[in-house]
Amino acid sequence: MKKFGILATVLAVTFTLSACGGKDNKPAAAATNAASNKQTEAAADPIKIKIADTSTNPVFRVAKSKGFFEKYGIDADIITFATPAEGINSLFIKQADIGWGADFPSLNAVSKGDFSIIAATGTDTEASAAQWKLFVRDEIQSPADLKGKKLSTLRGTFLPYLWDVYLKDNGVAAADTKEIGQGGFDEAYVALKKGEIDASWVIGATLIDKFKAIEGVHELTDMSKTSVRIGGTIIAPNSLIKDHPQAIANFLKALDETSKYIAANPDETADILFKETKQPKEATIRDLPTNNWTVGFTQQSFDSLTNQKNYMVGAGIIQNDFNLADKLSLDSVQQALPDQFTYKK
Repeated sequence: MKKFGILATVLAVTFTLSACGGKDNKPAAAATNAASNKQTEAAADPIKIKIADTSTNPVFRVAKSKGFFEKYGIDADIITFATPAEGINSLFIKQADIGWGADFPSLNAVSKGDFSIIAATGTDTEASAAQWKLFVRDEIQSPADLKGKKLSTLRGTFLPYLWDVYLKDNGVAAADTKEIGQGGFDEAYVALKKGEIDASWVIGATLIDKFKAIEGVHELTDMSKTSVRIGGTIIAPNSLIKDHPQAIANFLKALDETSKYIAANPDETADILFKETKQPKEATIRDLPTNNWTVGFTQQSFDSLTNQKNYMVGAGIIQNDFNLADKLSLDSVQQALPDQFTYKK
């Protein structure tokens, strides 16, 4: 009887512990299942894509390095170009699947090709505008002194628009200057240093430091002192958007999580960019306040695109006008990031 009593007690305690354990584990099991379901849903449309990028943009490289793309079923290859405009142009020859850039090259692409804008980068701010610096030769002390001068304009970018507005606002006829098309900032740097051009707009801490160090050159102004505000957009082929809508939504979720990670980890972000592109870490950290994205689409995004399109049509850059709304494919960003979508269709 004594042995039976001990055995019964042990069995009773074991049963009780098992029952309690099962009851207590239900929330944990539910949480595990929810996380698993979320992960399965996120990776429901796995995809391999090539992304056009530049050496100074941290978002895509951190997304790949820290596993945010992998989390959402995205196998991404990053292809580096001198400018975002070059990257967007690479979509036409299918060298890349997704590109990003200012309104100007994005609108130029969607007006000519079978592409759509899938999101805005949220970089159309006063602080971002202030990062565009105008460097000029020392004999140029005012906008009026630009008359008869050679002005750098990177091919395929919004810089012709910026020059046009800046000159007009300061009473200088664009026809009284000569715009020199160049392929990238490095080319502009060499040309300004050699005296082959007289003025160049520049962005990015590393480049700004390089241009500041040119003998006989100084900063005249920055874009925040003009009426120009340029947004940023992400574009993709319509075929990709149609065939992989969930993958596009997952891609935008990955970018949103990456941007938040970058904001919380500037030093690690700088380390990643230095490792991959050799950009000095201090330059990355200086740029991060205006070079980290808030992915979404707002009314301000639409207005910026509208203003830029109207200029491009008026200037003959876009020869065939189009309905801007027809070139927006925003279902994925609205689904993925509803709190960052405030555009009223």
